[in-house]
Amino acid sequence: MRILLTNDDGIYAPGLKVLEAIARELSDDIWVVAPQEEQSGAGHSLTLSRPVRVRRHDDRRFSVSGTPTDAVMMALGVCMDGLKPDLILSGVNRGANLAEDVTYSGTVSAAMEGTLAGYTSIALSQVYAREGMGDTVPFAAAEAWGARVLRPLIDAPMPPRTLINVNFPALAPENVRGVKVVEQGFHDYGRARIVKGTDPRGYPYYWFGLGATQHTPGHATDLEAITEGFVTVTPLHLDLTHYASMAVLDEALKAV
Repeated sequence: MRILLTNDDGIYAPGLKVLEAIARELSDDIWVVAPQEEQSGAGHSLTLSRPVRVRRHDDRRFSVSGTPTDAVMMALGVCMDGLKPDLILSGVNRGANLAEDVTYSGTVSAAMEGTLAGYTSIALSQVYAREGMGDTVPFAAAEAWGARVLRPLIDAPMPPRTLINVNFPALAPENVRGVKVVEQGFHDYGRARIVKGTDPRGYPYYWFGLGATQHTPGHATDLEAITEGFVTVTPLHLDLTHYASMAVLDEALKAV
């Protein structure tokens, strides 16, 4: 099995090393094509206003001067020299990709790009307690549970344009309660905050941050399952059409 690895934290990210170790439990045919620098929050953006450059680190390892989407496109169109992956894995992200955060996530978007190209694609993220952690993220849950969760997912029959989003809880591996297939939740949008500062020249700047997570307890989504100590598995579909609304809109436009 040929596996393509990518991420949004960059080619030197610790989580990418974790992902490679997980992938090598499944295959020895591993390719890595990742952004040259961190691209967290890049979403499904594509570089159009400047050239994208590729650096070869060895025969099957490359970095790209662009977004996670760029990395997947360059992997499939240039770096892999015509070879096709059997599986695309994105991650392991430093931090959660739960609820509507998947719309901002470069990790999930890289898997989206792989899915659009017709390949089985899975995004993986490690939740952690952010307070005081900095870049020190315990990936133990992902390391211990990664291959165990992936093996049955690889062969699961999935509809076209569907990817899988996996999150590992912020727990020691022995304390993980199992795996749950759950729907995408939604945070309280009011948790977003904008932090204002002043640079050395006296000009204001602004930094986007997140407050405490708030969600509806008892609702069976990825948010609740992860806090209960489960690895969460959520299928995401790229067809954004809300079919139930089509008849309503059609009726509303009849007079036009």
